Amino acid sequence: MDRKLLGLYGLKFNPFSQDVPTEALLLTPKVEHFTWRVENLAREGGFAVATGMPGTGKSAAMRLLENRLSTLVDVRVGVIVRPQGGVADFYRELGDLFGVQLSPHNRWAGAKVLRQRWQAHIEQSLFRPVLIIDEAQEMVSATLTELRLLSSACLDSKMLLTVTLAGDHRLPKRFRSEDQLSLGSRMQVRLVLELATREELLGSLQHRLKMAGNPKLMTPELQRTLCEHAAGNYRVLMNMSSELLAAGLQREVRQLDEKLYLEVFTVSKPPKPNKSKTTSKRRRR
Repeated sequence: MDRKLLGLYGLKFNPFSQDVPTEALLLTPKVEHFTWRVENLAREGGFAVATGMPGTGKSAAMRLLENRLSTLVDVRVGVIVRPQGGVADFYRELGDLFGVQLSPHNRWAGAKVLRQRWQAHIEQSLFRPVLIIDEAQEMVSATLTELRLLSSACLDSKMLLTVTLAGDHRLPKRFRSEDQLSLGSRMQVRLVLELATREELLGSLQHRLKMAGNPKLMTPELQRTLCEHAAGNYRVLMNMSSELLAAGLQREVRQLDEKLYLEVFTVSKPPKPNKSKTTSKRRRR
């Protein structure tokens, strides 16, 4: 982080960046219940899903889930970083996550090795391995089908894996398609994220400021103004706040306030042309 920013505002980190520490993410009761449900699901294996519009907190929920599960003993958590890849890339990434040398061109052998690895883990632990996939709406149908077939054994009576999918409104539509109905019916735990209320936005903003080390970085009036204009979207709120922070750093103001907000976000209208001058010019022509 910029040392000037750190020194001027006494911040441990930029509270409005995407890569804030996990503890800076506010754990709402709804998300806390979801992570608890997935933790319990991991004892038996199965599928969970989180959906919502862009900017409503899906990726933050996945980070909080990964953080919670990672603190448990004997839990293996893997995060797919390229959901848009094909089946071959999917197997390569699974092999890297679970420490197995896989040949993407021999999917039968690869599936067999992965199942053996997961089965051995299950026998030594109370938990199934956990796979987290954000932006799951980007996954190709063949990869989703492979994931469904790979995660179970014994004629679908035994789950070898716990899978959490997160995606926007396109993901539920994928589950209603004919080729993914079987996968959609397997979702045991669901989280539906909607546009946040002003109070929820304000709570998230204040939590980030506190964890960053300067709860008074913004005046209370500015905090309320930002939450009123964020349209219920956490991403919009953080982007506006980040722009204000950059403007405050440039002007070297000690506290961000509504005056700065008006300077940054108020669009000045161009002056109207003088009708008398325009008319006189036309007459001259």
